[in-house]
Amino acid sequence: METGPVQLESLLEEVRDLFTVETGELKRITEKFASELRKGLSSQGGSSIPMNHTWVTSLPSGREKGSYLVMEMGRTHLRVSHITLPELKNAELKIHQSKYQIPEQLRDSEAEDLWNQLVSFLQDYISENRLEPRQGEKLPLAFVFSYPMTQHRIDVGILQRWTKGFSVRGVEGENVARQFEDALSKQQLPVSVVAITNDTTATLMASAYMDPETKIGCVFGEGCNAAYIEDCGAISSPDLIDVSPDTPMVINCEWGAFDNEHEILPRTPYDRIVDEKSPRPGQQTFEKMVAGHYLGEIFRLVIVMAHEKGLIFDGQSIDKIKEPYSLDSSVVSIIEQYCSEGFQGIKELFRSKMHISCTQLELYFIHDTAELIISRAAHLSACGIAAICKKKGYRACRVGAEGSLYEKNTHFTSQISHALAEILDWPERRDGDPVAMFHSGGSGVGAAVIAALTLGRGDKT
Repeated sequence: METGPVQLESLLEEVRDLFTVETGELKRITEKFASELRKGLSSQGGSSIPMNHTWVTSLPSGREKGSYLVMEMGRTHLRVSHITLPELKNAELKIHQSKYQIPEQLRDSEAEDLWNQLVSFLQDYISENRLEPRQGEKLPLAFVFSYPMTQHRIDVGILQRWTKGFSVRGVEGENVARQFEDALSKQQLPVSVVAITNDTTATLMASAYMDPETKIGCVFGEGCNAAYIEDCGAISSPDLIDVSPDTPMVINCEWGAFDNEHEILPRTPYDRIVDEKSPRPGQQTFEKMVAGHYLGEIFRLVIVMAHEKGLIFDGQSIDKIKEPYSLDSSVVSIIEQYCSEGFQGIKELFRSKMHISCTQLELYFIHDTAELIISRAAHLSACGIAAICKKKGYRACRVGAEGSLYEKNTHFTSQISHALAEILDWPERRDGDPVAMFHSGGSGVGAAVIAALTLGRGDKT
């Protein structure tokens, strides 16, 4: 009969097999991904990836200027900023921002409750910073709304579906910008929504503002997504009949929905549990395997399962981690990076936060499980980047990125580069990575750039 340590090592090998994606499989996923990107742009449709066109139809020159309010709505917080783009190209940006926590109950509320609360936050920010518009004008605001939406103009955003745990009633299928402006009007706040965009499009624009070689923008945080620059001639849409085929259009992929049909992604039993117990089973399949909001839960499920099998934490209570989503991605990132001094950092984390004492073998199992989950997320994310490169024929480009997973986990970033090399067959000896990632500088800056371009070219009618 196997001893405990042998059984735990056997389980770790099983987990390793489940979360390791070999090169051949990565390439097949990438080809399917690229096919879905093309299908999403076609008149036939039928793609799991929406490929939303954003009405951001020009790239920054670096000469954009002016002061703008930016409101970014995430899963847990609202960030309000006042950003001044300098008149001189190499001058310093001026950014002042405040962060407000979105009450948890608002995620399952009515539309009016949500918008009134956001207007209240914005009103507080404007009052605290003594911002006033010029006589007869309103303060221009760019609204970063990081949920799938359809846009027919730069200042129109119709919510397709809520993600990230939101289920606010009365918003899906409606124009988010109009609903928010109605709430602004009721409070007589002198603010005008000049553009609505999502964080990924804004990340791309911030990156292109900094580096004109940027072709792709990615967000790797609580959610996951990518945006890139397409020619309007490649997009089948009645909205674009009168637009020149060579006009650039930023495409917001919304790639979290990739493989909702469950045809190619290597889902594990843990992924299936996450999906089944989520507010929207069968949706956002890719996101549930790679986004920060779900990585902590996948890790928790593995740890709970190992305990239920009697392989770890013998005789100890694990009540602190029995609650779903009680471990978030930041915990997984911390664990994955605590590999020095015999995993003492992990040992202290489990002791202080979860009241669990770990043996050395358990620490090894915990660390490697976290590393495998992060690594798989990075490898699958690389499939999406590689798919865009293949679709556009990019042999080299810059990829602007932001999000907590990218910014706080160096292993995640290095594993994306490693996977891109495998998928795109880069030579082992090379002078840097042909497709290189860099920090975008923030989606808020990109939203301000979009507002400047919008007002400069008169897109608001």
